[in-house]
Amino acid sequence: MLYINGEWREASSGKTFDVTNPATGEVVGTVANGGTTDTQAAIDAAKAAFGTWSRLTAKERYAYLKKTADILRGRTEKIAQQITREMGKPVAEARGEIGLAIDYLDWYAEEGKRIYGDTIPSASPNKRILVLRQPVGVVGAITPWNFPIAMITRKLAPALAAGCTILLKAASSTPLSAIEVFKALHEAEVPKGVANLVNGAASEVVGAMMASPIVRKITFTGSTEVGKELVRQSADTMKKVSMELGGHAPFLVFDDADLEKAAEGAIASKFRNAGQTCVCTNRIYVQKSVAERFASILAEKMKKLVVGNGLEAGVTIGPMIDADALEKAQEHIDDAVEKGASILCGGSRLTEGAFANGYFFAPTVLIGATHDMKISYEETFGPVAPIFTFNTEEEVIQRANDTVYGLASYLFTKDGSRMFRVAEQLEYGIVGINDALPTVAQAPFGGVKESGVGREGGKYGIEDYLDYKFLSLQLEL
Repeated sequence: MLYINGEWREASSGKTFDVTNPATGEVVGTVANGGTTDTQAAIDAAKAAFGTWSRLTAKERYAYLKKTADILRGRTEKIAQQITREMGKPVAEARGEIGLAIDYLDWYAEEGKRIYGDTIPSASPNKRILVLRQPVGVVGAITPWNFPIAMITRKLAPALAAGCTILLKAASSTPLSAIEVFKALHEAEVPKGVANLVNGAASEVVGAMMASPIVRKITFTGSTEVGKELVRQSADTMKKVSMELGGHAPFLVFDDADLEKAAEGAIASKFRNAGQTCVCTNRIYVQKSVAERFASILAEKMKKLVVGNGLEAGVTIGPMIDADALEKAQEHIDDAVEKGASILCGGSRLTEGAFANGYFFAPTVLIGATHDMKISYEETFGPVAPIFTFNTEEEVIQRANDTVYGLASYLFTKDGSRMFRVAEQLEYGIVGINDALPTVAQAPFGGVKESGVGREGGKYGIEDYLDYKFLSLQLEL
């Protein structure tokens, strides 16, 4: 179903599409396939609702967001199962994602109360200068499949808290999870037109968003290639944009690091969500003097990973999202092996028995990786971890930064000075220091270089949904 102007409706064309479970190939739902007409209806509804919603007090908007968060909190287990059926991640990870999604709603419900303006000293005695912060207007949001609820609330919560109205297109692989968020908004009695959901073909839904002068801001999480195209299209109507794009995260392990903790961190970062996250480790750099020992520890810990249907107890790695994802992972491994890498574990698709109908890939570690391999410069987005070695701090910083991406990076060391020295030189928006899972609602998430523009999370995340208005008052004194 589509959610437009506070109502659930079918697509105007009557078309639908199926949603399948990547672990089994089974159809888990059928949803309305919206198009240009539906998108325009949602844009019109958001425009009509903006005047009233933007004039509510921050406290009033707070109440709607808190109620939505409470509804989702009470449905955590049901929605976690839905996420796993749609995109495969283990249900324990899905529960964690819902917790993060709720954190964004809770945080921005409060943060909306702290949208401050300024008074500026005037150069003239009969003038007063004020600066107001006001919502940008109607927002178009485009979210990915790998975090089908957290990525929605990370955009929706600050937009609504700021006083904007929103039209959202969820990934076609995971529309059922998006519907659950909008059910919660509906039951929280968020006014009609404030939040709208149109699932469907990107060419029509996103095309209508980009063409509309009513949509004043676009927020997108996805590939760098698509993000660049959206930035180009936004120029025609001078939309404000936030782009959280691809990554190629380096994971630096120095010889003084706690290798057990570093290996656990590498697994947590690399293999969460089957390696299908924009901040997951793509390149593991280990100082030569400890490389062999680290690889041995990592291999031993890898034996504890359990691949399977994410709904089954004990499973720690679910399927990949589709056949294309499998093919890319295999392509990167084959290329690396051809150029001299060795497979420490894994290395291929799993197809026997319970794996026969799903998109399962064995967690893989490559040793002897070099920088002429595709895996060193292309984002794999799969459960494949290449290990590179280095000698000096200066060398590994240069290698880590030698990429067009700049989203997340990680370093493991016990040396306090090195922590800051290296972190300050890494050209990334996020640096996890002895921390493989740094994402939290109260901190800024985003990248530099071709990993995007803007930030989501914390006090910083609401900024892109606000404009400055300068008031100059001339007085009679």
